[in-house]
Amino acid sequence: MQTYPTTTGRTADLVRTFMARTYSWMAAGLALTAGIAWLTAQNDALALQVYQLRLPLMLAQLALVFVLSIFAQRLNSVVAGALFIAYAALTGLTFSSLLLAYDRSAVTAAFATTAGTFAAMSVAGYVIKRDLSAMGRFFMFAVIGLFIAMIVNLFVASSALTLGISVVGVLLFAGLTVYDTQMLRKLALSGISGESAERAAINGALALYLDFINMFLFILRLFGGSSRN
Repeated sequence: MQTYPTTTGRTADLVRTFMARTYSWMAAGLALTAGIAWLTAQNDALALQVYQLRLPLMLAQLALVFVLSIFAQRLNSVVAGALFIAYAALTGLTFSSLLLAYDRSAVTAAFATTAGTFAAMSVAGYVIKRDLSAMGRFFMFAVIGLFIAMIVNLFVASSALTLGISVVGVLLFAGLTVYDTQMLRKLALSGISGESAERAAINGALALYLDFINMFLFILRLFGGSSRN
């Protein structure tokens, strides 16, 4: 007698497939960012040119994030994927300065700490049962508040405020990792498939990528004692 997979089994397979696709895109983006940052830092002439063009590069990054975030559900998955890869590459160029400003050991330690924290938060977001949907607005205002505090600190240059911003930043993006992971799992449970699923996976990869990158930057600031003078 022929047997068929249960609805629960099919749903679990869809969730695993979607999440695996999302994390594959994210991992590819992080690998590209790290590789380009390292290669750029090895070439003094290229690193200097990137430094001189840092403002246009940062504006290009913001433009790409804006396009991907706002028009994610309208873009073809191929276009969305290309834009995500372009963003990861641009981030690698701008991040090359971190390898020049900080000791390699500090960067490595910060990356390892971020990877461990991100993995733990992702697992928590995947298995936690409590619905975190209501936390979305809180995280949005928290990010805005953090951004304002960072602007203020540019003028006051307070070491205590810098430390506070870094600690809050790590906690905030760790929480966002939990939230984004749960939202992606819920999206997968909705039965999304085909082209829509691929676009959603790319958009989800961008959200997780940004969580990881921002958490890494704040953790690196906490390791600022290892920065080069």
